[in-house]
Amino acid sequence: MVQPRDVHKPLLFEIAWEVANKVGGIYTVLKSKAPVTCHEYGDRYTMIGPLSYKTAPLEVETLEPDTPSLRLTLESMKERGVKFLYGRWLIEGAPKVLLFDTGSVYHKLDEWKGDLWEVAGIPSPPNDHETNEAILFGYLVAWFLGENVTALYNNNTNNNNNIVFHFSVASSIPNGTQKTQKHENAPITDIKGIERVFVTHETKPAVIAHFHEWLAGVGIALCRKRHIDVTTIFTTHAISRAATHCCDVFTTVSHITAYEAEHLLKRKPDGVLPNGLNVVKFSAMHEFQNLHAVSKDRIHDFVRGHFYGHYDFDLDNTLYFFTAGRYEYRNKGLDMFVESLHRLNEKLKAIGSTTTVVAFVITPAETHSFTVETLKGQAVVKQLKETVHDISKRMETRLFEKAARGGDVSQTEFLTQADQVLLKRRTFALKRSTLPPIVTHNMANDDADPVLNQLRRVGLFNHPSDRVKIVFHPEFLNSNNPLFGLDYEEFVRGCHLGVFPSYYEPWGYTPAECTVMGVPSITTNLSGFGCFMDDNIVDSSEYGIYIVDRRMKSVEESIQQLADQMLMFCQKTRRQRINQRNRTERLSDLLDWKRMGLEYIKARQLALRRAYPDSFDDDYFGLDEATQQQLQLQEQRPKIPNPRSAPGSPRIRTPLEGVDTELTFIKMSASDRERYLQYSMQGHDDEDGLFPGDLEDPDDPESSISRIQIKIPQHRQRPTTQEVGAANGVEGQTNGGGVNGAANRNGYHH
Repeated sequence: MVQPRDVHKPLLFEIAWEVANKVGGIYTVLKSKAPVTCHEYGDRYTMIGPLSYKTAPLEVETLEPDTPSLRLTLESMKERGVKFLYGRWLIEGAPKVLLFDTGSVYHKLDEWKGDLWEVAGIPSPPNDHETNEAILFGYLVAWFLGENVTALYNNNTNNNNNIVFHFSVASSIPNGTQKTQKHENAPITDIKGIERVFVTHETKPAVIAHFHEWLAGVGIALCRKRHIDVTTIFTTHAISRAATHCCDVFTTVSHITAYEAEHLLKRKPDGVLPNGLNVVKFSAMHEFQNLHAVSKDRIHDFVRGHFYGHYDFDLDNTLYFFTAGRYEYRNKGLDMFVESLHRLNEKLKAIGSTTTVVAFVITPAETHSFTVETLKGQAVVKQLKETVHDISKRMETRLFEKAARGGDVSQTEFLTQADQVLLKRRTFALKRSTLPPIVTHNMANDDADPVLNQLRRVGLFNHPSDRVKIVFHPEFLNSNNPLFGLDYEEFVRGCHLGVFPSYYEPWGYTPAECTVMGVPSITTNLSGFGCFMDDNIVDSSEYGIYIVDRRMKSVEESIQQLADQMLMFCQKTRRQRINQRNRTERLSDLLDWKRMGLEYIKARQLALRRAYPDSFDDDYFGLDEATQQQLQLQEQRPKIPNPRSAPGSPRIRTPLEGVDTELTFIKMSASDRERYLQYSMQGHDDEDGLFPGDLEDPDDPESSISRIQIKIPQHRQRPTTQEVGAANGVEGQTNGGGVNGAANRNGYHH
């Protein structure tokens, strides 16, 4: 029999390989979600990950275990040779983290591999380091959860587990006795003179273990096989079979991954938990535009050093495109990006465009060092800039002295012969006779690199006649980089367009980060982010989110579509690009954890309900039927309509839908709903109006007011058209284009 648990204040352990250990996108998920989760759970929330001695000392502040059960568990594991680090992750929210050193138990690898095969039927290759690490980590997590739950539920020193009250018949139960303590070891009798004995067992908190991705998934199978009293959630950011079938609640990060999981893993996900970001909004709308200008000037400095001296072009008429991510040539769409750049180059030359596109490929590859030519170009331009600055200061001094004495000002007196000679020497040092390099590093395997080979095949060599220039930077950016001196975020802000034509992308944080920073991007309908935006926006391209169809179109058609989208962007005026950046930045609220976090709350509630059904009083936490219907109607969220010239922040008037199960927002406890709805992340302003202060320019085709369309996405068990209309107080017929009457109610006019 399942013991009742306190499901209103559960403990939450979130297990992932990237806790305080940056490898990929899951690190961003955990780090950006931490403030929302910490606000909801407080000290009842702990992250568990592997211990990296390279990064942990810089990211984690060491603490002593703060609960008896945790202290007993860690002391027991330490006595048996397990090394770990317990403390607070030094990020916003400061969540508690527990990091295990897998190397300290490496001697148990063969034993645990055999056990995994016996208890779960999961084989493992003999010499796969990544699989070995996942097995060690999974066993450590299961070990910890098993001992911690045992200590939590059986330790009498923890909050007085067994509470005994002795009363005589004449006495009464004191007011302080909690009615929730239900279990009695002696019957209540009314025979006078007989002492009553009440032995109550305090209801212990439920424990939720939320696992991310297959590297942490071994622990789920072990928890199930060992019957550890925890309720488990598994979020797959790709695919993993065993963890999928052992968890209580199975979720994915996108609908595209949900389809994949249903067919490959043979289990339909219980819901979709889209990834969010810790959005930082600026106090004034123009600030992110100013940051774009500042970062763009820094990129200008790099471009001057890389191209000037070979030849020059007008930087005021130059656009910066980029792609970034892991070096997965096919999955990340690098092959399509290079081919589309080749076609864009031909199109720009064919129409006689004067626009120059500099396309950056930022992805890590094996290298030896920076090329001498690249470093020399940056050094020479920097030296020229310093020389011009010194000469201008001397000219300023001479000009001031001459003017102060009231003398005549002659241009020839201020640039001395020595300054002219120095300036010529710096200019001559800049000149180079070769073409600008297409790669900034000495590649370890130049002949076999797929990106370089495709650049050679399509003939993109940075020729002066090319309108598209290529810069392949095979290393992630940071502020210590001698070429750019920019962090990745600063670099993104300075660019005009991010291009991410992924063939396989469960979510896709790079275009999401572009959106938050007001940078338009191109993605695909094979990425979770692209599908999410397409589901929530009527015409996403109007908001700077271009979606390439890689699902229904052929490769050739997709390449052509991508090239056409980039060409269309190149033909925009500066004013149109500024307006589009404003629209893009206003989509930030769609990706805020303040909204996305609701889906995690719903998933945890579902996991608790499935594990401890007897601990819930009723299906709806006591909500009356009218309130249930009202909250159900709130989940009928319309798509964001087409924008006008400079629309305000798109107001999402209702919660986002996500977990597609019987558990919805209405089934959350009152305290959970209140905490979630009242939560306000620092820097947020929830009073932004919808489309305030639009500007219209009769000469700007983008400033014309488009027909507003509000679409209700298809969803199972939705109310009928008549029910939606009746609930909203409107009459009309719903079609694919919108709900008649709803637009006028929101202040729109067709």
